[in-house]
Amino acid sequence: MKFDNHRVVITAAGRDFGRTLAIRLADLGAEVFLSARSLAAAERVRDEIRDRGHERVHAFVCDLTDPASISDFASSVAHHTDRVDILINNGSRYLHGPDLQSASDTDIIDTIASGATGTVLTVKHFLPLLLNSDKPDVVTMVSACGTAGHHRSDAHDAFYAAKSAQAGFTEILSKRLRPQGVRVISLYPPDFDNADPLSAEWETTPRDSKDPLTAQSLVDCILFAVAQPRDCFIKEFHFEQV
Repeated sequence: MKFDNHRVVITAAGRDFGRTLAIRLADLGAEVFLSARSLAAAERVRDEIRDRGHERVHAFVCDLTDPASISDFASSVAHHTDRVDILINNGSRYLHGPDLQSASDTDIIDTIASGATGTVLTVKHFLPLLLNSDKPDVVTMVSACGTAGHHRSDAHDAFYAAKSAQAGFTEILSKRLRPQGVRVISLYPPDFDNADPLSAEWETTPRDSKDPLTAQSLVDCILFAVAQPRDCFIKEFHFEQV
């Protein structure tokens, strides 16, 4: 599927999977509005995409722990477009450590704020632009840590809390936004391999049943879900953990 007529917002796209999404969606023709916690990081990815011949890409700063920064991000995007077709909530700080005492109070607050409050406020501020679209989708990268009973990650308790909050938010959001035609799609991956999409490894990464989940497959899941007819609401993707 080509995405020439799609305008896509991606949070935390300055590195890792957010960068992967920005590059792949731009390659498919989407106009991409990407953010990162630092403007320099967002601009680096923007320039990488422009070097591939895609001019419809815009870089913004957005700190998901700062409500004013989220509001400013949405307002800045609104200066460029009157609609957003896909909002991808990719941003959420990861915090390692299975010992509750291992993280500072500041790190705990930052982790929960970016994943939980940041996701809620991002959807809130972009919702008017989504409602201007005839094909609005909200995609959220949750995590297996947001699944009830999950315990196989070494992530900190605060990360589990943030992801559980995202899961609860997207669950109710899916039901409440459906009458307005907005699909809410959540992905719950375990740890996965994220090859550089600009490297040869992107094409050669093993993707057999014995291999870990890959970023390629997660991108394919997102593309599959948003490409479905508007009567098809794929609410969640859950994955086996090897």
